[in-house]
Amino acid sequence: MNIKNQRLGILFDYDFSKQHNPPYPHPSFISYENPLRIKAIYNYFEKIRLFEDERIIKLAPRIIGKKLLALAHSQYYVDTVRRLSQFGSGLLSEEVFVVKDTYLLAKKAIGGVIECIDAVLNHRVDHSFALVRPPGHHAMREKGAGLCIFNNIAASILNLKKNGFDKKIAIIDIDDHFGDGIAQYFYEDPDILYFSVHEFDFLEGDIGFITETGAKRGKGTTINFPIPMNTTDDNFLEFMDILKPVLKEFRPELIIVAVGVDMYFADQIGNCLLTSRSYYDFTYAIKEIAEDLCDGQLVLVLEGGYNLIGLPVCVHSIIRALLQDKYVSHDFEHVDFSKYRSNIELLKIKEALRAILSESWTCFDNE
Repeated sequence: MNIKNQRLGILFDYDFSKQHNPPYPHPSFISYENPLRIKAIYNYFEKIRLFEDERIIKLAPRIIGKKLLALAHSQYYVDTVRRLSQFGSGLLSEEVFVVKDTYLLAKKAIGGVIECIDAVLNHRVDHSFALVRPPGHHAMREKGAGLCIFNNIAASILNLKKNGFDKKIAIIDIDDHFGDGIAQYFYEDPDILYFSVHEFDFLEGDIGFITETGAKRGKGTTINFPIPMNTTDDNFLEFMDILKPVLKEFRPELIIVAVGVDMYFADQIGNCLLTSRSYYDFTYAIKEIAEDLCDGQLVLVLEGGYNLIGLPVCVHSIIRALLQDKYVSHDFEHVDFSKYRSNIELLKIKEALRAILSESWTCFDNE
């Protein structure tokens, strides 16, 4: 692909930087998912004059209706979100709040992802990045969870399938937390690969372990790569040794990345130690894989990420990688994490996962 002729779609809407504001004092867990996340990104874009780059095309969310929501969520749950929004406030769970504009903004987030996918599949852009909120990868059919209202990625894929798209899709989730919502939707679907790399509590046990690999015809198409807390730039990309051969064997027509930036070293919620370097390197690698396997059809969707300094820097690093521009380092990220560089645990995880996946994937037969 000619670098100069690339077209990168950035989904942009000011409502994401203004609405669905938690009615709680900072800093509480539930308050971290707030409009300042997107506002910080937009302010950074203005500072660096990002949209003056002719390679970048602004995309706008589509308007979606009840029928599309019904593909992913029960009528009772959708009505509950709508009713609480009409009332003006409420809690869907201990980790999910609703205010007057939540219902409409959560619908707009799905419409944003749908627009990004359509723009790529219909060659209006080469790749796209949906800067949406609230996040979605924890939301399930009957309930919201983990700061998520509707499942933006699952709803968009189910909409694709309803409209006749019958080809394979790979979802790669790099949020610090396991996307149990997405996993639930596609656990038995052989045409949807869900690969999640996420922080894991190895002492007490957690969901998203290596033994969760899908069921029935979807056996093998759910892959979890759990990583320990304090994972750094030096060893984060160990999971690519599993992901690359699986993608080559699976051969998706479309790759969707659930981009969580909460593995960032200064994030309030995650416990990993990544800098923007890891987000750049991962994006550069997955872009090359997409170009090799599916004509570069790659869509990124923002999920978590709550540090208002690190989030815009990481998002910009991802964009630079998509445009194949050089990585730019930042002085405030020059932190010494050398005492955490051991990757013994990650190597053990990788070898154990290879053994499990060899039952479903021929790419690991000779290893």
